[in-house]
Amino acid sequence: MEPVELSRAVAAGRATAAGLGLPVRDVDVVHNSDRVALRLSPCEVLARVAPMGQLADAAFEVEVGRRLADTDAPVAGPDPRVEPRVFVRDTFAVTLWTYHEPVAAPITPADYADVLGRHHAALRHVDLRAPHLTDRVAAALREVNDRERSPELSEADRELLGGTLAGLGAAIGTGSAGEQLLHGEPLPGNLIATRRGPLLVDLATCCRGPVEFDLAHAPEEAERHYEGADHGLTDRCRALNWAMFSAWRWRRADRMPDRDHWRVAGLRRMRAALDRCGPT
Repeated sequence: MEPVELSRAVAAGRATAAGLGLPVRDVDVVHNSDRVALRLSPCEVLARVAPMGQLADAAFEVEVGRRLADTDAPVAGPDPRVEPRVFVRDTFAVTLWTYHEPVAAPITPADYADVLGRHHAALRHVDLRAPHLTDRVAAALREVNDRERSPELSEADRELLGGTLAGLGAAIGTGSAGEQLLHGEPLPGNLIATRRGPLLVDLATCCRGPVEFDLAHAPEEAERHYEGADHGLTDRCRALNWAMFSAWRWRRADRMPDRDHWRVAGLRRMRAALDRCGPT
């Protein structure tokens, strides 16, 4: 968010928590992108503040967190002191989560695989309507196919990117019996080391698909520690992930920091992942 909008978002997060009886003296910006994450203290709440255009995503994330609250899922869940829902303040959607202080502890590949395995086990006991990963692929493909939305993408790269999204999306999204609810984007930045052990955050990306789709977001070494993983499928999912990542970076409206670098790097990593897959 730009400084003016960020200032309003901070005020919205502070006012929401204070209005619910949670003491707020200090506010620290933990993350700032299209939505912000704020540490509120001394109440130790993590407030996620998003523009109203993301209201549905915020509500879905809270619902995922609420459903997982009674399981052993290794996640940072909604703050139990308040009702788990979206609070509207100013022009923002605000959700309140338990804040977990990060600790300086390494997360090994075995730890990563263990967290994903426990999270997947918990999700198998959750009854929740969630989009299929192919819905996300379709959204990315619309950006690539619309030249007005991605005007700076070269025709050669557009053809490769579109073909990769369509081809791998169809190949992976077969609706097989092994599909289940997933985290959806368990990147290293979404797994934090805490005193409770490693915890997953950012639950709004929950979707349905094979577990290999989650594994493809993790460091490659983690896959060796995940029992029963299909390595070929993980390779295809990794190429698909980089294709989706690249599609978002080439959007005219994308605001990711250092976007020009990641536009090039994303396509390069997609090509490298495709080379590892071989003929599909």
